[in-house]
Parts: sequence; C-alpha cells; structure tokens
Amino acid sequence: SQGNAALVRENGCASSRSCSMALCPSVPSRHGAVKAEDTFKTTPFHLDLWFYFTLQNWVLDFGRPIAMIILPLEWFPLNKPSAGDYFHMAYNVITPFLLLKLIERSPKTLPRSMVYVSIITFVMGASIHLVGDSVNHRLIFSGYQHHLSVRENPIIRNLKPETLIDSFELLYYYDEYLGHSMWYIPFFLILFIYFTGCFTPVLEQSRMPLAALLLVGPSSLYYWYLVTEGQIFILFIFTFFAMMALVMHQRRKGLVLDSNGLFLFHSFIITLLLIALWVGWLWNDRILRKKYPGVIYIPEPWAFYTLHMNNLHEAKGAL
Repeated sequence: SQGNAALVRENGCASSRSCSMALCPSVPSRHGAVKAEDTFKTTPFHLDLWFYFTLQNWVLDFGRPIAMIILPLEWFPLNKPSAGDYFHMAYNVITPFLLLKLIERSPKTLPRSMVYVSIITFVMGASIHLVGDSVNHRLIFSGYQHHLSVRENPIIRNLKPETLIDSFELLYYYDEYLGHSMWYIPFFLILFIYFTGCFTPVLEQSRMPLAALLLVGPSSLYYWYLVTEGQIFILFIFTFFAMMALVMHQRRKGLVLDSNGLFLFHSFIITLLLIALWVGWLWNDRILRKKYPGVIYIPEPWAFYTLHMNNLHEAKGAL
C-alpha cells in the first residue's frame, strides 16, 4: 500500500509538472532572457517603425542645427532655447520610444535588463549633449569656427580670465565626448541586440521588399551623418564587424537574415561606402587635417560647413 501511495504521488507530481508546463510554456529567467517558446517566426518588414525612425532622425537630429540657422534670430534669442533645442528635446523622447517598440517586435526574446539600462543611458547622454550642443551651436553667431579647436578660436583665446577657456573646454568635452559616448554606445548596442533576432531558417523570407529598398538610401545617409558628425567611426565599425561575424556564424546553422535584418545590414554597408567617399574627397584638406590628426581622419560635416560653405555664404552676402 505504501508502494502504491508513493506511485500515486509520483504520477501526480509528474502530471502536475506537465500541466504547469502546458499552462506556462514560457518560464522567464531572472534576467528575462529565455522563453521555451522561442522559435523562428515569420516577421514582416516593419515599414511603419523604420519609416518613422528614419523620418525623425532626419528632421529632429540632422534638421535641428539647420532650423537654428535658417529661422530668424528674433524668434529665438541667444539667451533662450533655439528651435534646434526643441527638436533635440523631441528627439530625446521619440527615439527611445521607437527603439523600445522595435525591440518589442523582435521574434526573439531579448535581454530586457540590458535594453532598459541602454535606453536610460541613451536618454541621459542625449540630454547632456542637448545642453553642450545648444551652447556650441549658438557660438556660431558670435564667430565660433568648428574647424578649429576651442583654444584656437579667435573668440575664445582672448577671454579673460583664462580660466574661462577651461570652462568652454569642459563644455566641449560634455558635448563631443561624454555626451556622444553615452548617447551612441547604447544606441548601437540596442540596434545590435535587435539584429541578433533578425534570423530565419526560411530562405524565402530573406529578401527586402520595395519599401525597404526605398528607405535604405535615406537611412544610410543619416548613419553617415551620425558617424561623421558624432566622430564615432570606431564604435560604428566594431558594430558592423560584430554584425558580419554574427551573420557568418548563423549561416553555419542554416539561418539567414530576414527583411528587417537585411535592411539594417545593407544600411550599414552603404554607410561605410559613403564614409570612404567623404574621407577620400577631403583627404588633402590641410586645415581639416590639422583639426583631425591621427590615423583615423574623418572630418565633421559642420566643421566642413564653417570652413568652406559658411565663408561662401558670407562672400555672397558681401556682394
């Protein structure tokens, strides 16, 4: 009887375990990174998200310094936030929201803790950059030249006391180094985390629809601006190499990129080609060479503008 009772208890526990597994097919780990139901699903191209993502990048990021220069100065006095600052504020809210929505649509369960920490760091870094970039771009109206270092700028080197120059260098550090690092490292990390879920065993799903082909050009051009203006080529190239290594590793398993993965991967490839063309075009520019010494020479578009295009506009105005 004791043996029968033990057998009944064992069968009951087994059936209870099977029942609980049937009712709860996904058991989250402490890190929220594993699901038993993680299988490769058909994922359509996220036209809405990629379109909004590309559009807001162009308008709110690339367009903010242009809006600040074009709009009349009387509308936004130098001691108040500019139109570009409001663009930057909107970018700091909309971009993390779109990144979170992109992560949600991944067919693979991704490490949530890493995603949340990355988003928080992204918002903090972009906010630091907002302040530093706002002041630095406002200095253009006072004659600041982005192709020169802080101490070489005529409006800076004559400041008294000289400790004020250190303050402007601190501002430049927050803008160009700390702000960029805390902004772009989480940004590319989130894109790579999403990219890890963009694989499928179905070869027919590994193709880009027409909408993706139309968006890949504007997306690549924006990434070119992001890498060159942000001076983050090392971060970009390491992310690209990691994506290439992952693609080759997954191919050995019989997996290929889906339409979203192809869109992101091709955008990075075209971005790399655009950077090579940009560097080749300005290879012999002596002034920019002095501004960007070292092995990696990638001039910023706004430094090129203040050096060449701004002078051209002033000459036209004098005529």
